[in-house]
Amino acid sequence: MLATDPPEFFDEGTPCGVLTAEPLDRVLDYLAPEGGAWMGAFVEVPLGPRRVLGVVWGKAEGSFPRHKLRPVIRVLDVAPMRAELRDFLSRVADYTLTPLPAMLRLATRVPDLGSGPAMRKLLYRGESLPARMTEAREKVLAVCDSYGGAGLTPGELAQAAGVSSGVVRGLVQANALIEREAPRDQPYPRLDPARTGPVLTEDQEAAATALRAGVQGCGYGATLLKGVTGSGKTEVYLEAVAECLAQGRQALVLLPEIALSAEFLTRVEARFGARPAEWHSGVTLSERRRCWHMVGRAEAQLVVGARSALFLPFRDLGLIVVDEEHDSSYKQEEGVLYNARDMAVLRAAMGSAQVILASATPSLETWANAEAGKYARLDLVARFGPNELPQMRAIDLRVEDMPTNRWISPSLQAAVTARIVEGEQALLFLNRRGYAPLTVCRACGHQIECSDCDARMVEHRFLRRLVCHQCGASRPMPEACPSCEAEDRLAPVGPGVERLEEETRALWPKARVAVLSSDLFGTARALKEQIAAIAAGEADIIIGTQIVAKGHNFPALTLVGVIDADLGLSGSDLRAAERVFQLVRQVSGRAGRAEKPGVALIQTSQPEHPVIRAILSGAEEEFWRSEAAQRKTLGMPPFGRLAGIVISAPALEPAFALGTELARADAPLRAIGAQVFGPAPAPIARIRGRHRVRLLVKAPKGAGLQAAISDWLRPHKLKGDLRLSVDIDPQSFF
Repeated sequence: MLATDPPEFFDEGTPCGVLTAEPLDRVLDYLAPEGGAWMGAFVEVPLGPRRVLGVVWGKAEGSFPRHKLRPVIRVLDVAPMRAELRDFLSRVADYTLTPLPAMLRLATRVPDLGSGPAMRKLLYRGESLPARMTEAREKVLAVCDSYGGAGLTPGELAQAAGVSSGVVRGLVQANALIEREAPRDQPYPRLDPARTGPVLTEDQEAAATALRAGVQGCGYGATLLKGVTGSGKTEVYLEAVAECLAQGRQALVLLPEIALSAEFLTRVEARFGARPAEWHSGVTLSERRRCWHMVGRAEAQLVVGARSALFLPFRDLGLIVVDEEHDSSYKQEEGVLYNARDMAVLRAAMGSAQVILASATPSLETWANAEAGKYARLDLVARFGPNELPQMRAIDLRVEDMPTNRWISPSLQAAVTARIVEGEQALLFLNRRGYAPLTVCRACGHQIECSDCDARMVEHRFLRRLVCHQCGASRPMPEACPSCEAEDRLAPVGPGVERLEEETRALWPKARVAVLSSDLFGTARALKEQIAAIAAGEADIIIGTQIVAKGHNFPALTLVGVIDADLGLSGSDLRAAERVFQLVRQVSGRAGRAEKPGVALIQTSQPEHPVIRAILSGAEEEFWRSEAAQRKTLGMPPFGRLAGIVISAPALEPAFALGTELARADAPLRAIGAQVFGPAPAPIARIRGRHRVRLLVKAPKGAGLQAAISDWLRPHKLKGDLRLSVDIDPQSFF
């Protein structure tokens, strides 16, 4: 061990550095407790009058005399944080310019971390029914059934059912619920990697063999697994998971959408004989605690989770799969601003693990890395089995006889009718939530805006409310114009999925219509249930936002109608063309995934647009090369670097003043060849009552951007209510 390395163990009374999740700018010095403490130990320490949790992070800084140091209160009965995770948190903090305590907070978001192992009471569905059944009792029993035999605490069950604790107690007394003692945190059932998987095609087997070989090497490697929709990418990378588990290492599969987890977990159980651990907002708090602890003890072999699962305390992580790696939901846009796809590659590199980036429409960054040889690339060019890719056709809205305030063209209407007659399903896709994106007064022209944001309020007719999609504020739909007070003159402008449903029900009054939009479901479980019902054939027409484009498999779905393919093509967004291409290709790929062939009809007023032509022709490689050439010419990502700076304040003037001051003091950035653009009002200039000013930093690829930004910002202290956030590699510019 080098003389500068911190010791692995701190004896009792030895000064040590403890990192807490409190918003402080440094590691704090304490004395090791009775019995000492290992490096990485989770501890409870005094901080002023409070007790807070922390991690033994390294040597004491030595800025305080030893006699003034307070001792650690206790070491928690939790596996210490491994050096690999501590280093990973530090690297992510450095890359994203995030304070290290915020990173620790991200890695310890688990309930009751400080409480040790214990028994708890769980409730299970009994065999008898209560003598008197009420609506509230029916809700409780339905929740029990939906959890598939898993036990819930009384509080979790009451919350999930939306009833009082008295309802739950009454069912226990009636023996409709059975109460059992169970360990607080149980190991997960063992997965069997030796179980026989499905028979793979020749292309699938070749890709699986390559992925297995990478895992067997026990070193770092990154692979783009690019396969057309329905090509069986999941079965291929599950073979790599099997190899990882066979070696006794842990695996992580990241999914972009909670609703995808239900079908995926079923496939994992069929492949390995048991269900894996889950980590996302749809699981109960007790399950989150169990997952966190079991991962740290290597009692969870495989975790299926959302982006934050990347920060779980794995003991020996051998494989990370980022499914639908192109999906924008992998970018965290609040708090710690990170891209889980990129950080997955970093964690794999630091832990000698393999990372698989799977997508039918990869991000340009991943595509370019594969082109440059940084990532391996495996292609699946055909759908699994006899299924064919859907036919892609455009419907030119300029020549369609479209009535006013209608969005389903006659050609699309005829195609949907034909599918219903055949007993098949049709999907109408519109990436816009609510009933109408804009409400205008026909008397004075007033557009209803959010009082706290510079954003139009969206009518949600199902809720009978106007909702701001920026801050979440809502208010009842007014009967009179808020500006001129004219009654019955407010009119919706433009369609959302709720308005599309209204039109759909008018055109096909006997059809079973299901709407998939994230804001229509109170819980992730309710959304999963709706998706399962659609997959079982309980809908004729599906109306959905981008949630339907994320890997769902509806066997009876043979027609996809894209209502407005032009929606994202206008504006100056750097990634507009890429996102429209990915979204339309992905949603079109939902059609024809079973025995019957599929068709995708794309409604557009710009059939000659290069993106629309690329979508229809399937010329994906040509599209990526064209996009890459344009970005390279402009020096934009992935051939250059960007950082977004957002300054916010209750008043506009201080935010602009700081932005102007920063723009004039850009010497540290010019030293690395970077440019500063701005300050300028953000596209959404006010959110939650705070005015927002943006600056954009553009730097050459390979420039030391983070260090330069740190030097640039350091002299400028934030005063009063000013706030400043830095977004390295921004994905959006709102």
